Amino acid sequence: MKRTKRFFFYFLPLLSVATGCREDELVVPTEYDIIPEYPAADTRIRGFYLVNEGNMGSNKCTLDYFDYLTGLYARNFYAERNPDVVKELGDVGNDIGIYGSKLYVVVNCSHKVEVMDASSGIRLGQIDIPNCRYVRFHRGKAYVSSYVGPVLIDANAPKGAVYEVDTTSLAVTRKVTVGYQPEEMEVVDDYMYVANSGGYRAPQYDNTVSVIQMIDFKQVRQIPVGINLHRLRKDSRGQIWVSSRGDYQTRPSRLYVLAKKKGYNTMEVTDTIATACSNMAIRGDSLYYYATEWNNYTASNTVSYGIIDVRTHEVVSTGFITDGTEKEITIPYGIAIHPETGDIFVTDAKNYVSSGTLYCFDREGRKKWSVRTGDIPAHITFLPR
Repeated sequence: MKRTKRFFFYFLPLLSVATGCREDELVVPTEYDIIPEYPAADTRIRGFYLVNEGNMGSNKCTLDYFDYLTGLYARNFYAERNPDVVKELGDVGNDIGIYGSKLYVVVNCSHKVEVMDASSGIRLGQIDIPNCRYVRFHRGKAYVSSYVGPVLIDANAPKGAVYEVDTTSLAVTRKVTVGYQPEEMEVVDDYMYVANSGGYRAPQYDNTVSVIQMIDFKQVRQIPVGINLHRLRKDSRGQIWVSSRGDYQTRPSRLYVLAKKKGYNTMEVTDTIATACSNMAIRGDSLYYYATEWNNYTASNTVSYGIIDVRTHEVVSTGFITDGTEKEITIPYGIAIHPETGDIFVTDAKNYVSSGTLYCFDREGRKKWSVRTGDIPAHITFLPR
């Protein structure tokens, strides 16, 4: 009974703002689920946001929020918190991140980054960036990768760029051209590394990681790695892990390691891991990954999971879900690890056009709980207290 009362009164102010604000369209009210194991008052993490991509062209990008202190999971959080925003978040939510007091959601096909107050979800403004993809942060700035050109398969598509944004004014301050159709980024030792895909130019994919010197914001190198690059993560040892999606036919997905060789001051490819990788998350010396590898010949996906020891580069496990729950997951689409508890989150996009599912596993890979999400749940960011 206590839990039910907290649920009602905590969200009562939200329900009152959802009426009478949009005359031309209906505000879909937020839906709430109670996760039985909570509240958890002893964590420094208040909760997390999950952005649901929504199918391209459907304008169904939505934002969910889970609060550890109340145990409440809120679906379609943004719409109710911002009832006067026409078309809500927009078309295809491609990334999410928190920096300082602000929450950033990259909305790819709406060519913008939505900026909200991280504690309330109330909209503060937007940053207009064409065909934007991912966001990272460094020394008071936000950095957004961009395909630059229109959302279109084109052998003559232009090179992409990384935009620098001042996190106080939300103004674009600098821009640097990189490779074709850039994806994820990381900053190591005041250099930014950018995975270039060349996805619009298939089968002439890009195969490089761009290196940007942060001081003068110039591309100083391009490191040959593998075709159709996508994910890029740094570990605590200064290594960078980069995934290649291959060509979906004869060249399979692979995982590459970039590091500084002894006696050298620049990153080079030092290892290739012969495993497919669609997404990854690193905690300590363990890299958790899953692969949903599509093959044009068979018109089907091959799904796999695993753990790699970042010290030895060895695959130490071919599955991090240990209770058989992976059989319930149709299309793994997102992964995140709680920075304190080590809980592992995996999202399931199912059929890409209806509600997905978020699964929470403990650090031993046993399912703790699951909850329904919006369409194509994809990216998670944790909110500190």
